[in-house]
Amino acid sequence: MTDHTANGIAPLRAKSPGIEYRIYFAIIFTISLPWALVSWALGLTNPQSEESGKGFIARAWRQASIITPTIFSA
Repeated sequence: MTDHTANGIAPLRAKSPGIEYRIYFAIIFTISLPWALVSWALGLTNPQSEESGKGFIARAWRQASIITPTIFSA
């Protein structure tokens, strides 16, 4: 088995999101909550929708997790 910490070189770890990313995520999540609630309520009328079982918080979280990285990659 190979020792990846030999010669003082540690294996690379994924960098955790910074404070700026988390602030943007929180703002976008907060803004998307009302829209997710409306789309969730409208989705209740159509139970055959693929997202009918997901809650509005999960929808808002998913939208924020899509939009925030897009902002930071620009």
